Amino acid sequence: MATQTVPLSERKAWKALQTHLQQIGGKHLRELFADDPARGERFTAETGGIFLDYSKNRITDETLKLLVQLADESGLREKIDAMFRGDKINITENRAVLHVALRAPKGESIVVDGEDVVPPVHEVLDKMSAFADRVRSGEWKGHTGKKIRNVVNIGIGGSDLGPVMAYEALKFYSQRDLTFRFVSNVDGSDFAEAVRDLDAEETLFLVASKTFTTLETMTNAHTARDWALAKLGDEKAVAKHFVAISTNAKEVAKFGIDTANMFGFWDWVGGRYSMDSAIGLSTMLAIGPANFRDLLAGFHEMDVHFRTTPFEKNLPVLLGLLTIWYTDFFDAQTVAILPYEQYLKRFPAYLQQLTMESNGKHVTLDGKQVEVQTGPIYWGEPGTNGQHSFYQLIHQGTRLIPCDFIGFYKTLNPLGRHHDMLMANVFAQAEALAFGKTAEQVKAEGTPDWLVPHRVFEGNRPSNTILADHLTPKVLGQLVALYEHSVFTQGAIWNIDSFDQWGVELGKVLAQKIIGELESESEPKMAHDPSTTNLIQRYRKNK
Repeated sequence: MATQTVPLSERKAWKALQTHLQQIGGKHLRELFADDPARGERFTAETGGIFLDYSKNRITDETLKLLVQLADESGLREKIDAMFRGDKINITENRAVLHVALRAPKGESIVVDGEDVVPPVHEVLDKMSAFADRVRSGEWKGHTGKKIRNVVNIGIGGSDLGPVMAYEALKFYSQRDLTFRFVSNVDGSDFAEAVRDLDAEETLFLVASKTFTTLETMTNAHTARDWALAKLGDEKAVAKHFVAISTNAKEVAKFGIDTANMFGFWDWVGGRYSMDSAIGLSTMLAIGPANFRDLLAGFHEMDVHFRTTPFEKNLPVLLGLLTIWYTDFFDAQTVAILPYEQYLKRFPAYLQQLTMESNGKHVTLDGKQVEVQTGPIYWGEPGTNGQHSFYQLIHQGTRLIPCDFIGFYKTLNPLGRHHDMLMANVFAQAEALAFGKTAEQVKAEGTPDWLVPHRVFEGNRPSNTILADHLTPKVLGQLVALYEHSVFTQGAIWNIDSFDQWGVELGKVLAQKIIGELESESEPKMAHDPSTTNLIQRYRKNK
């Protein structure tokens, strides 16, 4: 049943924020800091070693109070409790939303449809751990008796972006005599390049598809099967070189995979929230079961913080509320994620699916058109690379782009001055964005008058700075959960379903139809628009 709530525009806090914006919207961060020198210490929050400085935002104490009031009026507390309780808050699919159960410790209880889901979660984790230990130790042998040296994860969307990001993020902790590759794109070049230098006798494929029918994943899986059997010859070899992350035992067995090596998950786990489920098997193979459990512990620590901490000190809630503030009151279109840690190079790409597939919605839970902008565009690159790419636009362009800087007190690879230089850039960029450089300052440097406008930095560009000690599996879990719950906070206030993704369906359905038209021997009868028909005909003629 759809949730009814007071429309955003009619909530007291929303109206108060609109009035408040008129009072402070034109204030510069220089003025806000001059009026309130203690804000750099006061507008901070911390949990489990994750520190957030949000003082360089265009807010005052009153802004924060009104945003928290908006969260209260939007029923955020009740919605958080409903998610953790296992209520079916994904209303369009009538499903619970329980990625938090994937990292719940043994002994906790979360009941869905009369079943405590925590014990089966740990059964799968134990099964994954036993399998990972066998592969990592060399006990698991391929069809010809050789050790597995290569692991290829085949998935797409959440079955790929999470594993890729986690592998790159935690490469420091990975077993270096194992090679990991990831195939997702149905473009054959993706598969061809992934296996070009691999030996089939030493290669294990993980096929990640809940239904075992996902078009892109199964196309790549069958190509992998053909590639392996071209070298191994015997159909029985499939069982030694393929495992499945799926719930469809019939299709898994039909493919030739031993269902004893099928790792399941549940319909209350959305793909973009699944990297800590069996979808993370490649992560566990890379970093080992103990490190994987530390990853889960980090997720859980942030879950507890989100569930129990007052909103004004709650890191995910603060990030979510600030995103609402800029998206709906300042008309900001995007959020830049800027990790100053090379291992986190795929973190912005991972967050793109997490945030935009979740909150890219145009109707509320009760099916009415939304009144405001939802789902800003998330993007970014690791620092310092981005500084020599798009920071020009952030600093001196015409668009307001809130930024999240992520940095660490210590590096995993100490090399001379490198880390101090890296972190100096974190602090310098956030400072420059906030305070800029006035025409007077530029002139005082002896700049000719004609050049002054080009060298002025307006400043007043908001940012958050997130710091932790160093990148560990636990910290990665905390960071991912931080953004998961920030997304939830935003969706709760917009009163949208952050957990369905009907927007990906239409293109898939049309593609299935068009594949037949592209491959037809005879001229197909088509019922497309003139542009699409012309493109199909041109492709057929030239392929």
